[in-house]
Amino acid sequence: MTLQVSSTDLLTAGPMILVACTGLLVLVLDAMIEKAEALSFWVSLTGLVAALVWCFAGIGLTGVAFGGMLSTGGYGSFFGVVFAASGILSVMLSRSYTAREGIAEGEYYVLLLFAVDGMMLMAAAADLVIFFLGLELMSLCFYILAGFARKRSGSNEAALKYFLLGAFATGFLLYGIALVYGTAGTTNIAEITSKAMQLTQSPLFIVGLGLLMIGLVFKVAGVPFHMWVPDVYEGAPTTVSGFMSTAGKAAAFSAFLLIFAPKIVGAFWQLRDVLAVVAALSMVVGNVIAISQSNVKRMLAYSSIAHAGYILTGIVAANSYGSNGVLFYLAAYTVMNVGAFGVLSLLETEGGKRLTFDEYVGLGNTKPFVAGLMALFMFSLAGIPPFAGFFGKYYVFAGAVEAGFTWLAILGVVMSIVSAYYYLRLVVVMYFREPAGPIAEPVNRLAVGALVLSAAAILGLGLFPTAVLNLTSHFF
Repeated sequence: MTLQVSSTDLLTAGPMILVACTGLLVLVLDAMIEKAEALSFWVSLTGLVAALVWCFAGIGLTGVAFGGMLSTGGYGSFFGVVFAASGILSVMLSRSYTAREGIAEGEYYVLLLFAVDGMMLMAAAADLVIFFLGLELMSLCFYILAGFARKRSGSNEAALKYFLLGAFATGFLLYGIALVYGTAGTTNIAEITSKAMQLTQSPLFIVGLGLLMIGLVFKVAGVPFHMWVPDVYEGAPTTVSGFMSTAGKAAAFSAFLLIFAPKIVGAFWQLRDVLAVVAALSMVVGNVIAISQSNVKRMLAYSSIAHAGYILTGIVAANSYGSNGVLFYLAAYTVMNVGAFGVLSLLETEGGKRLTFDEYVGLGNTKPFVAGLMALFMFSLAGIPPFAGFFGKYYVFAGAVEAGFTWLAILGVVMSIVSAYYYLRLVVVMYFREPAGPIAEPVNRLAVGALVLSAAAILGLGLFPTAVLNLTSHFF
């Protein structure tokens, strides 16, 4: 069979093509021009901004491309905006960080761009084969980026652990796809979803979905497949940790929500109950262990496990309220966590120093503006109104209550209260303890600009949450 590629296909897949071409251009520039760091930075930033605008403009245009392998507009474009925004903020934060850490900037930006491209493929996938291609493109870039601070043993260890465990999880995904294809007779996601009720009696199909769920739970950092997260986030360059924990998590959840659509989750009660248990364990384990952390990066790593549990609650709900809540939560979480990791990267010294709670003592006196931004990110992550994090949790918990999973919503509220302890602990350290001494390092204006954009997005989403919900309401 010959696949005809039309100009419409190329136009609708434009953001992905644009990001890929930008990555190739940066690769060529870095190879041909000596000291092309500044040029690579601006080309990467320009390409991501253009992709964001293109994705935003195409949200209202829905359809399929490339013979039904890709879905265009709508859902995929919404996530394209999230991925491009995370990429833009990460690139802005990385300019000073990579120079300070001695990281090769050209290669760094290339890998970041191709990771964004893989994420866009995942969210726009209308077929399990395209989903897998996008997942592997993103994952391979992340494996390398995690070990990009080559001079630090912790970074090398992070890359190795992530690669080995990620390859193991990929085996579950592939076997799951094979079983689903064998029983459903197709890898097209829409066709599989439409056959859900017919396949409820097929044990092999349920096993295939279960294996797919295992692989995706690993990617979203849910319990019990969360063991890699603290070590990888701590060892990886801080800007990479922020990018992985936001855009990477959003990409995995975009695929999770596509494959485990409300119709699928509602039809297979066995998987729904398992997902509910995974969500509950993720919230409990992530929050409880985060309390004992003295390293801020590890605290944020364990909190990301808890946030995976909150978001999974919206998928368990299997209704439009929960699904739209997941989309809002992912948009809010992206700007919250990129901002939090951005502050760490801004203040971190060469060799990964100044990452503990004790080293942030009195930051409110020595660097009041940066401390104020960090406090805002902590308030939002804790779910304190009127910030975006509060409404993200409200929508997914309300969806769970509507679906009859009231116990899961109550557990989520209780765990949110627990999380306030370690988030607000950092705020107390910054503002209510005397500084040991001044922080002399200059603050990069470009990085501060990224933090200000993140803070503005948190406030905007918190004050006008219905703007996002009105945008996503027709996706489900």
